[in-house]
Amino acid sequence: MARTINFLLVGTGGISAAYVNASSRVDDIIISGVVSRSGRLPDALRSDTPVSRSIEEADCPADAVILATPNGTHLELIEQAAAKQMHILVEKVLETTPDRANRALEICEKAGLKLSVSFQRRMSPDNSTLKRLLEKGVLGQTYAASMDVRFHRDMAYYNSGPYRGGWNIDGGGPFIQQAAHNADLLCWWFGLPEKVASLLHRHDRDIEAYDHGTALLQYSSGLQINFTASTLCKPGFPTRFELHTEKGSLLMVNDQFTDWNIEGIENPADQSFEVHDGAASATVSDTAGHEAILADFADAIRHDRDPLILGSSARQATELIYRIYQNNLNPQFETPFQT
Repeated sequence: MARTINFLLVGTGGISAAYVNASSRVDDIIISGVVSRSGRLPDALRSDTPVSRSIEEADCPADAVILATPNGTHLELIEQAAAKQMHILVEKVLETTPDRANRALEICEKAGLKLSVSFQRRMSPDNSTLKRLLEKGVLGQTYAASMDVRFHRDMAYYNSGPYRGGWNIDGGGPFIQQAAHNADLLCWWFGLPEKVASLLHRHDRDIEAYDHGTALLQYSSGLQINFTASTLCKPGFPTRFELHTEKGSLLMVNDQFTDWNIEGIENPADQSFEVHDGAASATVSDTAGHEAILADFADAIRHDRDPLILGSSARQATELIYRIYQNNLNPQFETPFQT
């Protein structure tokens, strides 16, 4: 029998339900306690689950924490968890700026703790297949790509939390919220670009940050990627990724191959894994990705190995988004990070 891994769940907002539901479907892990400023438990947890107001006050067995809190709160909570020698699984993103992400990495490295981020779209079989094909070089030279995240969020979504759509805690608009997973995929597949230029704008959402943006990413290999992130597009559309290479072209919709025109390679599409598309709602109805993340992180703790998604790798998404903010070319809308 595998050793049971106990998790302390920090935060009881909307995303916490995904972790509670996912944990119930993974063998040998338990959410042994909850940290909640409001003092409430997520609905699906046992009513006798211990609740505390802070990590410092938590008094339950815990090998690790799950940080299911807004982006800009992660660093301070990582410091608190590290002080109690708990491994750390962070809801995306790692942090809102590269400096804060770097400090988080340094804290965990110094304490000898595992740090991972829930970029669960890496667990999609088709996304993993594309990663392997790119690493093997069998697609030939990559010429151009586009990543379109055209979602819809109304003002009720933004009004549901005072931090939503702000720079300080949320970290900005759709790139760091709705499209953070896609930024991570681009970094995982291709690395960080050599040059970035973007156009960000706030159209009709009453928020501090932007509600629509497009970035052009230029790589040293010559690869160019158009990356769009929006919450304006009614009714909300599944994410689309196109890639054009020396060997042909492919299209992915919601992380699954839907069109495949690559010379000499049969379509490797795997329909066995569902990923929440997030197009019209932030509510996570399918937790397969979170289940895979939790299972991997628990196994990494048991066997003292690296988790599949290292904090240092996940940091790249924060770096890319920050550079998109720095290099906004729209004079009608400025970001706090522009140089």
